[in-house]
Order: sequence, then C-alpha cells, then structure tokens
Amino acid sequence: MPRARFTSHLQKFFPTLEQGITVQGDTVADVVQALDARYPGIASYFVDERGALRKHVNVFIGDEFVLDRTTLADRVKEDQVVFFMQALSGG
Repeated sequence: MPRARFTSHLQKFFPTLEQGITVQGDTVADVVQALDARYPGIASYFVDERGALRKHVNVFIGDEFVLDRTTLADRVKEDQVVFFMQALSGG
C-alpha cells in the first residue's frame, strides 16, 4: 500500500495525523479518499468541491509532481510515497 506524508502544519488541524501512514489506493484520488475516511475533513484541505486539487496544494508521487490536478487519476504504486504539501503565504 502507498504511504502518505504531509507538511507538518496539517498536524495542527489533525493532531492524530500519522506521517508515513499506509492507505489503500491505486490513484491519488483513492489515497485522498482513504485519508478522508481516516481523518474526516482532510480532503477539503487538498481538493475543492469538484475533487480538483486546490490552487495552493501540491502533491508529489515520489519526487514527481502529480500531473492530473483535476481528477487526481495519477497512478500510485504500492511502494510509493504520496506527499501532500500546502503552500504558505503571508507578508
């Protein structure tokens, strides 16, 4: 099963969030859905109401950016890490 990792600031909102958690899923969309089942509401940090990645969210499979930001159909292998990163902004 793929593993999921996150930027540390998400633990402020999801204190039980485990780095490197394994989840079921063949695509990034599956991984997001599995994470939301375990951490209700986390998907809304990553995707909009249509299921597309939010503007300031990047997802990597290994070292590669996810290519399909609209449907998250990028394939994920069992031994891969999916990393979720939200850009922080401010002045």
